[in-house]
Amino acid sequence: MKCQEIRELMPDLATGLGAATSETEQHLQSCAECGGKLEEFRKTMALLDEWQAPEPSPYFDVRLQARLREEMAKPPVGWLHWVRRPALAVSLATMMVIGISLFHGDGVVQHGQVSTAANLQVQPGTAVGDLQALDNNHDLYSDFDVLDDLQVQSNVNANP
Repeated sequence: MKCQEIRELMPDLATGLGAATSETEQHLQSCAECGGKLEEFRKTMALLDEWQAPEPSPYFDVRLQARLREEMAKPPVGWLHWVRRPALAVSLATMMVIGISLFHGDGVVQHGQVSTAANLQVQPGTAVGDLQALDNNHDLYSDFDVLDDLQVQSNVNANP
C-alpha cells in the first residue's frame, strides 16, 4: 500500500472504527513515518476522550429569559424599516449591474464614444504597431518558413 492510502485510513484506524488489514499492518511496520503518525493520531484521540465539556453557568437560563422578556417588551418597528432594507439591496444591485455593463468588454469609453481596440490607430514602427502587424500577418509569415524549407530542399537536390 502507498502512504497516501494509509493516511486516508488513519482516522478510522486511530479511533478503532476500521479494522487494519494484513497489508496495512505490514506497511505500518515497514514505514516509520506512517507508524509514527498513527501513534500521534491515537494519542490525540485518547486526549479527546478524556476531555469534558464545561458546565454552563447556573445563571444562563435566568439571563436568557430576562433578555427574551426585554426583546418582547420593545415596541414593534414600523413598516418603513422592512421596506428600507430591500430597497437598499435592490438599488445596490442595480448600480453594480450598470457599473459592470459600462466597463465590461473590449470597448474603451472616450467622451461618450465607444471604440474598440482594433479601431485605434497605432503608429508603425512602435512596439505595439509591430506586434499588431505580426499578429495580422501571421498566416503570411508562417508560409515564409515553408518557402525556406522548400528552397533548402531544392538546393540539396540540385547539388548532389
